[in-house]
Amino acid sequence: MISRRNFLKVGGLSVSLSGIARTVFSQAKPAPSAKLENLVAGVKPLGPEDYEARLEKARRLMDRYKIDGLFLSGGVNLVYFTTVNWGTSERTFGAVLNKKGASIWICPAFELERAKESIPAGQDIRVWEEHESPYALIGGVLKDLGAAGGRLGIAPNVNAFQFYGLRTDAPQLDIVDGAVVTEGCRGTKTAKEIAYLDLANKITKLAYREGFKQLRAGMTPRDLSAAISAAHSQMGASGGGGPQFGPNTAFPHGSRTPRTLEEGMIVMVDGGCGIEGFRSDVTRTVVFGKPAAKMVKVWDIVRKSQEAALKAARPGAACEDVDAAARKVVEDAGFGPGYKYFAHRVGHGIGMEGHEYPYLVKGNKLKLEPGMTFSNEPGIYIYGEFGCRTEDCMVITEDGARHLGGMEAVSITQPFS
Repeated sequence: MISRRNFLKVGGLSVSLSGIARTVFSQAKPAPSAKLENLVAGVKPLGPEDYEARLEKARRLMDRYKIDGLFLSGGVNLVYFTTVNWGTSERTFGAVLNKKGASIWICPAFELERAKESIPAGQDIRVWEEHESPYALIGGVLKDLGAAGGRLGIAPNVNAFQFYGLRTDAPQLDIVDGAVVTEGCRGTKTAKEIAYLDLANKITKLAYREGFKQLRAGMTPRDLSAAISAAHSQMGASGGGGPQFGPNTAFPHGSRTPRTLEEGMIVMVDGGCGIEGFRSDVTRTVVFGKPAAKMVKVWDIVRKSQEAALKAARPGAACEDVDAAARKVVEDAGFGPGYKYFAHRVGHGIGMEGHEYPYLVKGNKLKLEPGMTFSNEPGIYIYGEFGCRTEDCMVITEDGARHLGGMEAVSITQPFS
């Protein structure tokens, strides 16, 4: 287990979670920020052994669920298992994972040479001409694997037209949901993957800190967003944040109503970046100038709700238990019932996608396991006034959970510890 108090040293990556001085936001002109350090320079990418471990886990799950082949079309699942980054289109391209050996590829014939630039040398690539069916080709792959009428799992991101194409042109196959494999692998993270998530979250928090130093009367959300993006870039990451000011913060994902910053306004920023494909997701709520008493009260309730969720998140607890723990704090404080003010679930899975399986929401009885990673983001939204959300990502450990990237919020005037 990686302690929140220790340096993070996994896979050649070293990150110190240092403290920060108390920050107060006012209309005073901010002092120029010192040049930020590039924190990505020493990061080591995943190696062949990491991808082989993923494939081996996938094979074990395929065997458990009696799946003979798993079709992955273009997208994140394909990248996760094969490193091949290929967009989606009406022309079917992808890989059939199987229990007998290397992936077998399905490729439009005219794309063969481009595909060879990405697919590992020596792997079987089967092509289809424009008038031919890629789905019949997939059926042939299963036949050659000794499962002519076998079970073909399809990844959750496979398009509907591909599903129906398989049913029409490979009717002998039993098409089943392949999420038990893709989500079964991606739902828990390795130590190296957690290190990437830790760094991504720290960089985003440092970038917000830099952006908040530049708050000034009359600035637009775009101004603040540009400052946060620039700070990410200085630290070697591509990322940013979506700021909202004043009454717009009552919209959980923002409003299109234009606002410029004024004294006493709530400022909410939600955003992130990626390190080796693994995403951060951070929200902070602060006030420009002196906060009103109601703002302080609501902020404190939200932070206590987040702490309750973190405490409830431990191996063996159900996903819905974490949501319930956070929601109870908000409702007991008078901001209920249900979704009236706390308008969304408390968290979503996070990894190579900003939102991914599993979800911390009422009705999800899935048990938490070490290595699962989630956002922890309770909020209270009062339309016509303001909203408040505090979000950190967290990882389930052997005996509880911890927030990724450190730098937890302390108060409405001190967004980072």
